Amino acid sequence: MPNEVVQTALANATTDVSLMTLFMQAHIVVKLVMVGLMAASVWSWAIIIDKSLLYTRTKRQMDRFEKVFWSGQSLEDLYQTLSGRPNHAMAALFVAAMREWKRSFEGQARSVAGLPARLEKVLDVTLSREVDRLEKRLLFLATVGSAAPFVGLFGTVWGIMSAFQGIAASKNTSLAVVAPGIAEALFATAIGLVAAIPAVIAYNKLASIASQHAMRLEGFADEFSAILSRLMDERG
Repeated sequence: MPNEVVQTALANATTDVSLMTLFMQAHIVVKLVMVGLMAASVWSWAIIIDKSLLYTRTKRQMDRFEKVFWSGQSLEDLYQTLSGRPNHAMAALFVAAMREWKRSFEGQARSVAGLPARLEKVLDVTLSREVDRLEKRLLFLATVGSAAPFVGLFGTVWGIMSAFQGIAASKNTSLAVVAPGIAEALFATAIGLVAAIPAVIAYNKLASIASQHAMRLEGFADEFSAILSRLMDERG
């Protein structure tokens, strides 16, 4: 009778497959894999939320700026309004080009020669900086999306090896003994997929939006460069 009670207690203990129990009973290597994947998942969601808000705000700001820019307002007045601190990418392009324009025409030594090339260079540098800012940390999402399943699989393989070692040591192949060890190992793969799937979906979506913003900025840079070139020809 006492042996039956002990065996029943052991069976109940080994068949507890709640998520917290699976984590606590996992091998230290599997625990490190799980913690790393969970941390990567949390950071991925932080990036997803931050970028979603940034892209929505950037689109709204560019819409507002273009409406003012094409309304016929004086470029000088618009520059005075934004020159202090441009708060979005398109305004930064405008301010950078206007600053170079004013430096070339104001002052005693006018340096109009080579101005188109300088404007193009300033716009390219500013555009590159703003696009980098929009795309910042997207690479982390791509890395998590591609690597997390394999990291989880590594945890699973390690967990299964540890489970088989425990089975061999206990010389007990009953399902009550085998199941928890296998469940612990598969838990690592599950966490890897939980981290990877949202990261892949979000990366594809956010990268597409960032590309659309970059194309819109490039279009504005080309249009504004053409406007400044016409103004330079009129002054010449």
